[in-house]
Amino acid sequence: MKPGKEGRPVKRKKSYKNGMLLIPFFLLAAMFLIVPLAMMIGSSFTSETDGNFTWNNYIEVLMNPFYTQAFKNSVLISVLSSIAGLAAAVVVSYFMTNLPEKIQEKITVFINLSANFAGVPLAFGFIILLGNSGVFRILFQSLHMPVLDHFNLYSWQGLVLAYLYFQIPLGILFIYPSLRKIRKEWKESAYLLGASDLKYWRLVGLPNIMPSIAGTFVILFANSMGTYETAYALTGSNFNLITVRIAALISGDIYARPIIGSTLAVLFAAVMIAILALSQIMLKRIRRDLV
Repeated sequence: MKPGKEGRPVKRKKSYKNGMLLIPFFLLAAMFLIVPLAMMIGSSFTSETDGNFTWNNYIEVLMNPFYTQAFKNSVLISVLSSIAGLAAAVVVSYFMTNLPEKIQEKITVFINLSANFAGVPLAFGFIILLGNSGVFRILFQSLHMPVLDHFNLYSWQGLVLAYLYFQIPLGILFIYPSLRKIRKEWKESAYLLGASDLKYWRLVGLPNIMPSIAGTFVILFANSMGTYETAYALTGSNFNLITVRIAALISGDIYARPIIGSTLAVLFAAVMIAILALSQIMLKRIRRDLV
């Protein structure tokens, strides 16, 4: 490393210049992330009547059963879709690893597209296929097959099914690389030592992919909790979810209460941060136990 004209290393000057290039990014992040977040937190402690500091917004939200129900519904559908999506992702990823490399690459491209196909287009696709006048419903009715007679797309069933459509591909994207790291020699050695398939996965396979499974579950849970467009496009405001409730309070579905909406958003963010922090603690313990 050669010193510069002032006796300072050239590398330090380059690092300083590279740091200066990051300033526009941090300014952009501050404008669209930090500033709105600070305003949202400040608004949650503002009185709707006189604009003074108050805790009444949080008291109202926590004591109102309608808002607590929104949290419960969001957590419930997130847990259900995350568990089901994770289970399906593990199974599909395992079978993918047994396919030829070229086929695996093609399937991975399709899974990438599916994981990013969400929101209003996804809801519209489900309505076309499984709605009251959907293609499959009309087809089964014409064949006198009561397959979809008890299925309602615009209810809890349809919402979970729509969530699974993007939860399963997203889970595969995280589980599949972990399963590929498992060497075939491990399985062969376990068989030579007399281990069955169940014992191999219980003692060797699952412990190696458990950190990936735990991390993927947290990602799927957070992804489901933050979903808004798909749920609103399918059920509107009929299904009480926290994201739908926040949007309704801010946009004025009945009448606008942006301060209460900010309060719900702060509590929602606090719940997500607590879940992420807890997951990091659990992941550290799992990795420590494996070592």
